[in-house]
Amino acid sequence: MIPGAFDYHAPRSLEEALKLLAQHGLQAKLLAGGHSLLPMMKLRLAAPATLIDLGKIADLRYLREDAGQIAIGAMATHTEIEKSELLRRRAPLLPETAGEIGDVQVRNRGTVGGTVAHADPAADYPAALLVLEAEFVLASSKGTRTLAANDFFVEMLTTALEPGEILTEIRFAPDSGQTGTAYRKLHQPASGFALVGVAARLRLADGKCAAVAVGITGVASKAYRAAGVEQVLAGQALDARRIADAAKKAAEGIEPLSDLHASARYRAAMAEVFTNRALTAALERARARKAS
Repeated sequence: MIPGAFDYHAPRSLEEALKLLAQHGLQAKLLAGGHSLLPMMKLRLAAPATLIDLGKIADLRYLREDAGQIAIGAMATHTEIEKSELLRRRAPLLPETAGEIGDVQVRNRGTVGGTVAHADPAADYPAALLVLEAEFVLASSKGTRTLAANDFFVEMLTTALEPGEILTEIRFAPDSGQTGTAYRKLHQPASGFALVGVAARLRLADGKCAAVAVGITGVASKAYRAAGVEQVLAGQALDARRIADAAKKAAEGIEPLSDLHASARYRAAMAEVFTNRALTAALERARARKAS
C-alpha cells in the first residue's frame, strides 16, 4: 500500500531537527532506519503529517570511548556496531547482539537509536543495554537529560521519551576485570525478532561471581532484568548445576506474552533454556579471559 501524504524534512544538525520537532509537535514523526515506521505508514497504521529524517545528521553517528565510557550515537547502524573493533575489544556483548538482528539489509540500514526508541518487546538491544546498565541521553529545545535504561523502557512500544525529545546517545562502562558476556536468542523464523533473547554479563573474582546481570527480551511486554536469576548466582562459585537452578527463575514474577508465534508457557520454558545457554557461554568467556 501507499502511505498518506506527508511533508518531509532532512535536517543536517540536531539543532535543526529539534526546531522542526518543536514546530510540528505531535503531528511529526522521527525517521531513523525506517524499518518500523515506514511499514506502519504503508498499512495506514500511522499517518504523520510530517517526517523528520535524522539520516543526514552526521553528529549522531559515531562510536567512541570518552572519559572512561563507551559512547554510541543514536544513528549508528547495527552493522557499524557489529563490526566495531572498539566494541569487540571493550564491550563485545553489543556487537554479538547486533549480529543477531534481522538480516544484512536490515543491519545496514537500521539504527540503534531507532530500535531503542521504538521499544518493540521482541527487539534485541534492550536486553543487552539493561545488562550493560546503559544511560540514554535525551535532547530537546530545553536542553538534555540522562535516563538509565531501566527507567527508559516503560511498556510495550512505550519509552520515557517526552514530546519534543530526541534520543541522541547511548553510553555505558566498558568491561573490566574477568568479565564474560553472551547473547543467546530464539529467532522468530520469518522476521528474525526474538521469541526469547537473553543477554548475560558476569564478572569473576577469586573464583566466585562478583557481579552478574541477566536481561531478557521477547518474553514480556518489555525487556527486563531477571532479578531472581541474579540473586541465585551473586557471590557464588559457579558451575553447571547452579546456573541451571538459577535459570529456572528466568520468568519468575513475569506475565509472558502469548501470540500466534509462541504461547506464554513456551516462552517461559524457553526463557529458562536460553538463560542457561547465555550464562554458560558468559562463564566460559570469563574463565578464558583469565587464562589469556
